[in-house]
Amino acid sequence: MLKLCGFHISNYHNKVRLALLEKGVAFEEDSDCKPSQEEAFLARSPLGKVPFIEVDGALLTESQVICEYLEDAHPAKPLYPRDPLARAQVRELIQYIELHMELVARRLYREVFFGGKVSDETKKQVERDLAKGVRGFATRARFEPYVAGKEFTLADCSAYVHLPLVSMASKLAFGRDFLDDLPQVKPYIKMLGERPAFARVSEDRKAAQAAMAKK
Repeated sequence: MLKLCGFHISNYHNKVRLALLEKGVAFEEDSDCKPSQEEAFLARSPLGKVPFIEVDGALLTESQVICEYLEDAHPAKPLYPRDPLARAQVRELIQYIELHMELVARRLYREVFFGGKVSDETKKQVERDLAKGVRGFATRARFEPYVAGKEFTLADCSAYVHLPLVSMASKLAFGRDFLDDLPQVKPYIKMLGERPAFARVSEDRKAAQAAMAKK
């Protein structure tokens, strides 16, 4: 059986978990698997990151690669449209969300979420690059009602776990939510949160955050 390794606070872990739940794939989970640079961990995840999966003794890393594998290995309930162009457009949206928005905003997390410090120069770079990323995303997001159009896709799994972090990080760092110019985002996230898989992942994330706060 497939085994998912990571932890419930990780947005990228939760993206994969959402894909598994939405596709109805049976899986085991090690939800106490934190990033590490220890030798034993690097033998399982070469960059020391999560999530990763174990499948019949083989290991696979990188959340998007894992999700692409799930799509190929479990095609019965697809998370991509059939049309090749529409499939590519879903992948394009995921790139905008992750590469040009979440990973840009992530440079702020040390300060806004963990009490560290980020340089003013880094903040200026993030402010500029995040504005570009949001602008690009706005040209592609459709919200009809899903982010890629009428069909639920993997882009929705990505959007649900990443967009709230972009909102919070930008508001805490710059005093304004960079997604406020997209009023569709909040009702869209609320709609997704009502899906059983999304509600389950959200509750588990909140429980993990509460447990971490007590330590």
